[in-house]
Amino acid sequence: MMDLMGGGWNNIVSGVIFAYLTLAQGFNPALAGTIAAAGRIVDCVWNLVLGQITDEFYRTRLGKLFGRRHFFILIGGVMFLAVFPLFWINVQGADGQPNFWYYLVVYVAMEMIIAMMLVPWECLPTEMTRDYRERTVLSGSRMIISATGTAMVFLILAALKQANNPNAYLIAGVAWTILFVVAIFVTYRGTWERPLTPEFLTELDARPSLSTLEFLKLSIRGYRDTFRNKAFRVHLGVYLLSFTGKDFYSTLLPTFIVCCVYGSQESWAWTFQALSIVGILVTIGAVPLMVSHGPRYLFRLSYWLVIVSMVGYGVTWLLRLDSPFAILLVVSLVYQCGRALLEFTPWNLFPFMADVDYIMTRADRTGLYASVMTFFRKSTGAIATWAAGLLLAFTGYDAKAMKNYGTTPDDVRMGIGLVFLIGTLVFIVAALVLSRMVFLNRETHQVLKDEIERLEAGGSKADVTPEARKVCEELTGHPYESLWPAKPEM
Repeated sequence: MMDLMGGGWNNIVSGVIFAYLTLAQGFNPALAGTIAAAGRIVDCVWNLVLGQITDEFYRTRLGKLFGRRHFFILIGGVMFLAVFPLFWINVQGADGQPNFWYYLVVYVAMEMIIAMMLVPWECLPTEMTRDYRERTVLSGSRMIISATGTAMVFLILAALKQANNPNAYLIAGVAWTILFVVAIFVTYRGTWERPLTPEFLTELDARPSLSTLEFLKLSIRGYRDTFRNKAFRVHLGVYLLSFTGKDFYSTLLPTFIVCCVYGSQESWAWTFQALSIVGILVTIGAVPLMVSHGPRYLFRLSYWLVIVSMVGYGVTWLLRLDSPFAILLVVSLVYQCGRALLEFTPWNLFPFMADVDYIMTRADRTGLYASVMTFFRKSTGAIATWAAGLLLAFTGYDAKAMKNYGTTPDDVRMGIGLVFLIGTLVFIVAALVLSRMVFLNRETHQVLKDEIERLEAGGSKADVTPEARKVCEELTGHPYESLWPAKPEM
């Protein structure tokens, strides 16, 4: 249920924020990109610390009372309710221009509050079960709800825009707040953490208490150590390329539709984004495919669907058709199918990264991996939005002057179209190439899990089977002899 907010928020960031700041508030695209980028960069630093904090929070009275993950979900939900609606209010400075600092401060606060909930929540699938099929069902259910959140975000905004409501963004912001807060508290009440059994507490308490400086040094070393994990390195690369390409699409689609497509209007963009509702059905179908065919198959399918759709956008734009709405509707439907698979696959694969790390270190570092994933995702998201804003400004785009196709000069239209199409395709094609290196699937994870359980039961490393040795070495990128150290690493 949390991903009703998580999926919805990520698509608000990549698909709504930039358009809201430029088309509704009138910010220069470079300033709009700066707000989004600055907020995410500050949030990135917060994410790096947060994962480790939640890993160690079991030591505190609040952690024992509410749970080391659930405490942050609870407090974050309360703060979210108070802050999120503020961003959608029209606030101007003394000069009559939109207040840059107001929107920057509120956006930074929003990002930090949401990270406070998402980082510990991302640890829950790993803690709730070790079984590949159960984790796939959990993560698949999560992604179905994520697709629902994405669809509801755009459906609400599209309906308001189609009705020409002058307060569309504000009303949508209030509706999103109510929707997300319900999801947050359902998640708080309906999930569980790994039980703090005497054995687990003994393992956790064996870690020494650290000073602030020691904690920071340990955190930096931990973040660096995640890149020793070969499966995680490949996974992170594919994930970042995929989502950065998606960011370019979502950030620039409204501008592309309004300024480049003959006969179009702003409501078209939100209608096309609202087609993300098909992601619900696509995600339901992806769950059994993840089990039967594995992540590499889903990655390839998602990327080819996105590539085909981007070619469709380009052809429609260049032909300057009189009535392109129906064609773009079909093209957008193809894109949304690819996007749903693109979002589903990496987050279904992520819970298994901690198992690969576990055989390398014998340490419980799920929060660390969640922090690194979130840090780099938000870093690249910030860079993508900032770059998109700068590139639009470079083309000569003026958000106040260019409200539709007729007011946009030909050279500016050409620049916007090329940034939208090429920017998206470069990242998606690179992700397609890298996804060929994904090795983790149901079969290899089962071999890994069996080997971990054998070693936990006191089995000797000398008795490893050739298959287990090969799988462990392929996933970790290290010789088997260096795995499963005598003592858990910190």
